[in-house]
Amino acid sequence: MNRVLIVCEYVQSYVYNEPFNAEPPRSALVSSYVTPVELFFKRNHGPIPLVDDIERDIRMLPKYNVTATLQCAGNRRTAMSITRKVKGVGWNVSAIGNAVWGGAKLADILELIGVPKLTSSTQSGGKHIEFVSIDKCEEENGGPYKASIPLSQATNPEADVLLAYEMNGEPLNRDHGYPLRVIVPGVIGARSVKWLDSINIIAEECQGFFMQKDYKMFPPSVDWGNISWNTRKPQMDFPVQSVICSLEDAQSIKPGKVRISGYAVSGGCRGIERVDVSIDGGKTWREATRFQKTGTPYIADGISNDKWAWVLFELTVDIPQSTEIIAKAVDSAANVQPEKVQDIWNLRGILNTSWHRVHVRIGHSNM
Repeated sequence: MNRVLIVCEYVQSYVYNEPFNAEPPRSALVSSYVTPVELFFKRNHGPIPLVDDIERDIRMLPKYNVTATLQCAGNRRTAMSITRKVKGVGWNVSAIGNAVWGGAKLADILELIGVPKLTSSTQSGGKHIEFVSIDKCEEENGGPYKASIPLSQATNPEADVLLAYEMNGEPLNRDHGYPLRVIVPGVIGARSVKWLDSINIIAEECQGFFMQKDYKMFPPSVDWGNISWNTRKPQMDFPVQSVICSLEDAQSIKPGKVRISGYAVSGGCRGIERVDVSIDGGKTWREATRFQKTGTPYIADGISNDKWAWVLFELTVDIPQSTEIIAKAVDSAANVQPEKVQDIWNLRGILNTSWHRVHVRIGHSNM
């Protein structure tokens, strides 16, 4: 007994031949707090649609700007695959970006069709909001990409779920969902559906491939021979994460002062309480400086923070010899990154949030 809300009507649709996935160099991520559009990672599950502009009705609703970090669930998958082979796009550490998204709040739109704010169930039994894309996917047997979130999240204005038509103050480009996409802050990127076509109010979770047979967290004991997809819920919030971006692994540096910088982020509206850095392989630790906006002190869960955005960190240390540098973050709920990737290995290679390690050697440097 689905209730369908048509978001926009597309006049024409063409597609490219192949999906496109790309990430920037890690050093580019810490060059600015807000990631420039041209440096924002690109993740697609099917060919990129070419569509005309949306009808203008949505632009008549109150517009909100939400600074939010999107992260692919497979970020850092390549490092997990080194431990034991996994299946998926081979991401390094840059399948993540922070942007200012502009658009209408989903809670406002649902209220227009009679679903009050802070609703967890409709009178007809609807408990989830399904987003359907114009994007066609092989995994959906040629059907559209789709995902869902709980109705309670969709109708909560504080959750800041947007139907976005702008990114960093400009109209969305095609790679990032032009003309209209969903932004679900604090949740893995797979739920922020691009090229939005329609919204359904449904009783159960979306039954699409990427909700039911992908993006689920399994223990290391599960492989492709014994997997049972229905034993796990679809992954939503992403765990606490940090990455060193100023240094590449196996990089040569000169002895002396070295600036170590990177990003830290946690899902579910959890701030970053601390970022610890070790320059001796984890024997001793130092606390890094954390910041978001220049000139504004960062305090985890502070009212002046961008609650859905990453935190950048930095620490300058003296490194006299070749060593292993490690970063690990702690969020405001005291969640800590796990030490070993082996402990969180899973067959799809998602949510690699293990301590981030970079090996440097003393020698000639191009820094």
